[in-house]
Amino acid sequence: MVEETNSEYPIQVTEKAIAQLQRLVLKDPREGVFLRVGVKGGGCSGLEYVMKLDTTRKPIDLSKDFSGLEVVCDAKSAVYLKGAILDYTGNLIGGGFKFENPNAGRSCGCGTSFMPQAS
Repeated sequence: MVEETNSEYPIQVTEKAIAQLQRLVLKDPREGVFLRVGVKGGGCSGLEYVMKLDTTRKPIDLSKDFSGLEVVCDAKSAVYLKGAILDYTGNLIGGGFKFENPNAGRSCGCGTSFMPQAS
């Protein structure tokens, strides 16, 4: 796992996820591409994880470099992702990117959405 040096940044990214994401960034023809992670309302559990390659920054963005991969998260999503780990598995069944989120009180079966823990 990559060490987090910025205590304000909400997530950590594993080496496997970084390697896979760097491959995807290299295939993107746009300049200044970074990974945007966040959450939005929806999914079967209330909040849905969002991950996309992006080039547009927002004033509320937090940014961190993970071994040459820039990961950006907006401050609102950071509240729900604090302490989360983004991982990647190449398994044929159930493989892909996965969030391990300590703030999830309940997650859906496919792992793409969650309900925050009750305060």
